[in-house]
Amino acid sequence: MTLEVSTPALLFPAISLLFLSYTNRFLHLSALIRQLHKDWLQDGEDLLRAQIDNLRRRLTLIRLMQLFGAFSLFLCVIAMLAVIAGTQTLAIPSFIIALALMGCSLACLCYEVWISGGALRILLNAVQEKR
Repeated sequence: MTLEVSTPALLFPAISLLFLSYTNRFLHLSALIRQLHKDWLQDGEDLLRAQIDNLRRRLTLIRLMQLFGAFSLFLCVIAMLAVIAGTQTLAIPSFIIALALMGCSLACLCYEVWISGGALRILLNAVQEKR
């Protein structure tokens, strides 16, 4: 198998869009956590605490998504440089690992999306219990 410089370069647009999405999710959750924390300090409700715990897990996942994506991008750069240098023995494993890390990033995204409704479920359950 021979790797061309354009193959790892195909991931660059996807990675930049993913980072934009991940950063937006991170910023939104950070603002939400700050507001919930402020509300929790005032009221001390267990309901708010449960939501904050859910958001903490999501924030951890988003940081992992960003980390895996960053390492993936870094290894794509290494693969491209190795192709330019004519070192296929470095280029191919670097690109394969970059793809695996991008897969890990996307797996974290899928799980984060899956649990993203957790905070809303907490509120809906509280409403259900009051009935």
